[in-house]
Amino acid sequence: MPHATQHADVTATELDTALRGGPFHVALRAAIAARGLPLQRVQHHLTRYGVKVGVTSLSYWQQGARRPQRPESLRAVRALEEILQLPDESLIRLLAGADGRPGPGRPAARSYRSLVEASGTLERLLGELDAPPDGGVHTLGHHERVRIGSRRELLSRESHHIVRAHRDGVDRFLAVHHGDPGCAPERMAVHALENCRTGRVRLHHGTGILVAELLFDTRLRAGDTFLFRYAVEDGTAGVCHEYVRDFGVPGGQYVLQVRFDETALPVRCQRFTQNSPAAPRTARQDLPLSRKHRSVHLVEPRVRAGVVGIGWEWE
Repeated sequence: MPHATQHADVTATELDTALRGGPFHVALRAAIAARGLPLQRVQHHLTRYGVKVGVTSLSYWQQGARRPQRPESLRAVRALEEILQLPDESLIRLLAGADGRPGPGRPAARSYRSLVEASGTLERLLGELDAPPDGGVHTLGHHERVRIGSRRELLSRESHHIVRAHRDGVDRFLAVHHGDPGCAPERMAVHALENCRTGRVRLHHGTGILVAELLFDTRLRAGDTFLFRYAVEDGTAGVCHEYVRDFGVPGGQYVLQVRFDETALPVRCQRFTQNSPAAPRTARQDLPLSRKHRSVHLVEPRVRAGVVGIGWEWE
């Protein structure tokens, strides 16, 4: 027994050192050893998270023969952090370059922890604009058009809302835009396109959140329907790998269309859903890219609470 305890201490020390300084494959190997899991069991746990990775790939990763780069592989790394009981971003961070920017092929995705921090910031910004708890409207339809630019960046998005008021006196809507990591919300622009005008705007650089007040030209009564359209010009962050929409409550129809610049076309597009930002991604489905129109889309006839989005892979 003393030998076993000593071995556990050495393994824990090696793991702590590897997680702090890397490299990735050494940290992964130490984490798997510390948990005492054979690779077959690790693969089984990943399957439960909705991620498919072969035992051979896992072996290559911990030997340093290959590095996870594809979006599916990087989702596996994030799942491994939970399976192996590691701190958030501890393995993903080791895949980044020395300057802290995303390494080759790594989506600049936000961790669940950063999403929680962003939710606190959003709540504060909404409070500054005296936002009612539910906005006073139910969404009957929401159509979004997202444009990806020649630098593979999130260039802009346009939203067309169809809402119904469920109380008297509703005269505005608070639009929320959450840019990609590294974005500069102070350089973004909000355009009121139809049946509304732009009011106050609040933003937070650290989380990339922008909240814009869209003012109606009328006060709605309970039961009234209303249509309005607005756009957000972004283009301030790096390479974009996905667009997601988080729905706090069930709603009406949601349509998302992503259009790519003719000089920057992805090699694969896929839709997905999540029960929450922390949950594994499920219901994955490949989406055919229209070469003529350079776009993909998804349609949710009736939105359920949770996350829906489209991800893509660059060559």
